[in-house]
Amino acid sequence: MTASIAPIARDNLTTRVYEELRNAMMEGRFWPGHRFKIRELAASLEVSETPVREALMQLVREKGLEMEAGRSITVARLSLAQYLELRSIRLHLEGMAGAAATTRIEPREIDRLAAIHERLVANEDNGRWFEAVRDNWEFHHSIYLAAGMPELLAIIEGIWLRNGPLVNYQYPHARPTYDNRHRHLDILDALRARDENGVRKGIQQDMVEGGRLLVKVLEKLNDGTVTPEELRSAAQNGRVVSAAG
Repeated sequence: MTASIAPIARDNLTTRVYEELRNAMMEGRFWPGHRFKIRELAASLEVSETPVREALMQLVREKGLEMEAGRSITVARLSLAQYLELRSIRLHLEGMAGAAATTRIEPREIDRLAAIHERLVANEDNGRWFEAVRDNWEFHHSIYLAAGMPELLAIIEGIWLRNGPLVNYQYPHARPTYDNRHRHLDILDALRARDENGVRKGIQQDMVEGGRLLVKVLEKLNDGTVTPEELRSAAQNGRVVSAAG
């Protein structure tokens, strides 16, 4: 996965390495349990090992990464209970950010969101799971950024730092499903209508309905029916581990 990380310019190395890795985790570019090899990562980023080590330790402090026995550093694996607790927090915070964005977002930005959604669906339909995960992040993050509330955005990003890698379990095993149409379409319509409550509701329903099968996958992980390694191997080989049953 380190090949997807771009080289870093020489100024403010630790900060820039940290920001690159943090963005990659929020976007879901790393799976839960991914082990970072400092030397390999430093070579990929074209920096020395020191800023990489410092950036990784900052992410450990923020609970995005875990330091295991023997000082190996891995992407944190959220338990079912942790995911559900964080989701209950996200329902409030992301709904708040969406509502705040409703009266501030520009029409051209709503058009861009519509294009991102179309790209997301196309990537899902064509089995481009990695791209679909990034599209989903870009769709939601763009809305929260438009809220113009940097403190709220920082809190949301801190949660997505831990949540982003987990979204990889959705594809292809737990692709989001909805009671009616895709909730992104409800969000887009509400943004165009400047309907704050509609945007808030759409974001919250998207989170709950779209994540139902993910919860079932996490339940399987929780009871040992399936392992993270089996999920990742199946996804890489085009096989689906059913979330049902």
